[in-house]
Amino acid sequence: MIMDAQKCLQILREIKDVSFATVDASGFPQNRIIDIMIVEDEKIYFCTARGKDFYNQLVGNGRVAVTGMNGQYQMVRLSGTARRITEQKTWIDRIFEENPSMNSVYPNESRYILEPFCIADGQIEFFDLGKSPIYREDFFIGNGKALHKGFQITDACIGCGKCKRNCPQQCIAQGEPYAIAQSHCLHCGLCFEVCPVKAVEKRSV
Repeated sequence: MIMDAQKCLQILREIKDVSFATVDASGFPQNRIIDIMIVEDEKIYFCTARGKDFYNQLVGNGRVAVTGMNGQYQMVRLSGTARRITEQKTWIDRIFEENPSMNSVYPNESRYILEPFCIADGQIEFFDLGKSPIYREDFFIGNGKALHKGFQITDACIGCGKCKRNCPQQCIAQGEPYAIAQSHCLHCGLCFEVCPVKAVEKRSV
């Protein structure tokens, strides 16, 4: 299956209960499980109650990292900015319509203690551990920028092949210089550590 941003977000929706990481006002990392309620047009929608610390962190700076892995060992990580949606009752009613189990948690009018949020801008990392070699790909949504993580081999390469021999996924090809197949790279850094002439460098994010 050819992946794209929408399919990655749909994987998060299918997992539904995913990890949301934020940073609190003191700079400490915070993490919790949150339901992905709606995915459409390369955006994800979720909600939380106004009394929760999570809500305060979202309205404080909005930066979040969302991670989930399905039963096929496909991992999706979305890093972006969550923004509160102004049409609160309209979106909360829609969330409850598409996620009816919410009615037993927040019955009747109590649902309106919840505020809807949307992530429309960010970077997505797709990582498939169920394949051999592993497969990874990066995407972005909205105003997010493309990621360039991992490592690359520069023209300082002397062609000794030590990086290729040590690569756990065997994703380095001989050449001038040797080249890393980025879609199969673990980003483990072993090639970086074993290169005798420091020809391997981190890619610029």
